[in-house]
Parts: sequence; structure tokens; C-alpha cells
Amino acid sequence: MIILVLVVKMGNKMGNNMTKILVTGGAGYIGSHTLVELVEAGYTPVVYDNLSNSSMVAIERVQEIIRTKIEFIKGDVLDKVHLAQVFDEHDFFGVIHFAGLKAVGESVAEPLKYYQNNVTGTLNLLEVMKDKGVTNFIFSSSATVYGDPETLPITETAKRSCTNPYGQSKLTVEYILEDLAKSAKDSQVWNIISLRYFNPIGAHVSGTIGEDPSDIPNNLMPYISQVAVGKLERLSIFGDDYDTVDGTGVRDYIHVVDLAKGHVSALNYIAKSKSAFGFLAINLGTGNGTSVRQLVSAFIHATGQDVPYVIAPRRAGDIAMCYASSDKAKNLLGWTAEHDIERMCVDTWRWQSQNPKGYDG
Repeated sequence: MIILVLVVKMGNKMGNNMTKILVTGGAGYIGSHTLVELVEAGYTPVVYDNLSNSSMVAIERVQEIIRTKIEFIKGDVLDKVHLAQVFDEHDFFGVIHFAGLKAVGESVAEPLKYYQNNVTGTLNLLEVMKDKGVTNFIFSSSATVYGDPETLPITETAKRSCTNPYGQSKLTVEYILEDLAKSAKDSQVWNIISLRYFNPIGAHVSGTIGEDPSDIPNNLMPYISQVAVGKLERLSIFGDDYDTVDGTGVRDYIHVVDLAKGHVSALNYIAKSKSAFGFLAINLGTGNGTSVRQLVSAFIHATGQDVPYVIAPRRAGDIAMCYASSDKAKNLLGWTAEHDIERMCVDTWRWQSQNPKGYDG
């Protein structure tokens, strides 16, 4: 599960370029798809990415899709001096913050690494934004902040608690953002949207950009597609003894293009706001739960590919069921997810079959 926050500058709008947006982690899976939607909506993204789990090829292919050059800056959000320099050289309206580590299992094994990157990196970014007077912010959050939910579907008012360090790092940032919004003075007003994503899958319809993990996939869909293309021998399903429809974990899978459009809707909401609203948390999901076995079956049916699998022990930090209520996104942002599971599977396979080695060939 993923969480996103957007910060937008509301001070003197007339003095700012209202289309230029800094996109941290913009070369990644969700970031690259969001670049396409931003440009199509009339925004000018500037990418800031250290390429630790992404590829410059993704940026090149985005440019081919949109037929426009995108400014790319190689940098790390842990480098506060460099961040400040970037803000000095640009007039940003706001920031979409994707940069961060996102593997639940790895976070359990290496919690300090996750807190350093996801929390300290975000603090650096916010401090630079405050210094430079840019106060419009969209944060990439996650449904992991809800922990093991007490009721379903999950609304934004649900109790927050985390079962793993990845989720805890996202929740910590949300608390920071809430405190920041409350602390605003007359000269420093914030518009912050924390987008709590559920489980993004799928790829751009062109098949030229998609999810390309640097190692063995931690997320389910790229694992399925890499088995189907012959890159991996078999899928491991972590646990088949959950209290669900078929014993495997249930998640709310959302097409990455729908998710990308959600960021544009959040940005548009900030741009249209007549006064600062502080902090908003908004779920981005479909409202439908799909089990691991159901997703595997849907992929096989939609693509005709075989996906052999074995049952493995439960993975630390995982929960049984999680799916969203996205009523708030619909009512506030005018956003709803449009793609179904079959389309997610077809688009994933188009990407993987055309790029069996990901961006490496």
C-alpha cells in the first residue's frame, strides 16, 4: 500500500509559475506514469530522482509518449543543499513527493534504512519548501497507514496503526504534515494532500513504461508477469490460511494510470482553492477487494499465459484484507478509478512481454 502527499504554494499566486511542479522520484513506476498525465493536463514537471530503484530509460520513454522534453535532475532528497539549489533555480507552484523506499518485507529487515529515506528525506524537502515559500504539497502515502483494518471498506477517518516499518514511515510523515499544517502563520499557509494509495498495478497502454523492480519483485503483479514471461520460475504466494474467500490475502488493486490521474485531480483541487485548507487525506482505490489467487486467475484468463505457483509461509507485516472507500476522492476531487482487473492484467502483460528484461532490454 502506498501513501502520497502534495504540497502546493498558495502565497502570491500571481508571482509563481502555476504549472511548474517538482516531482521527486519521478522516474519510478508511479512517478513516470504521473508525468504523462501532468503534461497532458498542461503542467510542466521537473523530475528529481537518484535512480536508486528506477531508470533514466523511463524518462526517455515518457518523452516519446508525450513528445515533449522533461527536465531531469539527478539528486537525492537526503541532500538538502542540492534540494535548496534546485528551488533557487526554479519557480515551483508545488511538489509531488514520490521519492522513498516501498518494500514491506525489506522494511521489516532494515527499518533504519526506511526511516532515514522516507522520513528524513521528507523533512529535508519540507524544510527547503518552507524556506523558499513553496507550500503546495502532494504526498505519496499508502493504505499501510491503516494497519489491520477494523472495518471494510476503509474510510479516511479509520484508525491508523501500522504493522511494518514501511507503513510506520508513511504514517510518521503524515503526522508531521498534519502538525505543519496546524502551525501555519499568516505568511506561511499550506495546502497538503496525502494520497493514500492502495495497490497500483498495470502499465501505460503503449507498453513502453511499467513497473520494473531492480531485484526479485516485492509486489505481486510484477512477480506474476515475470513468471509468465519466463524471467522467474514460479510465483510464491505468501500464506493461504488467511480468513478470506480462498485463504490468500485480499487487496484493492488500482490501475497505475488511474492513480496517476488522481494526482492531477489533487493538484487541480489545490490550484482552484481560494484559500489554504491545511491537510487533507484522500484514499485512491477502486473499492473492490481481489485475492491473490483471484488475481493470478484473472491474469491467466486475460493473457493466456501460464503462471505456476507455490504456497509459501506468511510474510512478516502482511494483513488479511484491505480495500478502500474512495467516496471522498469522488466527492472532493471528482476522481474515480476507471479500469477493471482484466484491463490491469492486459496492460501489465503488454509491458512485460514487450520488455521481458524491463528497461534493460
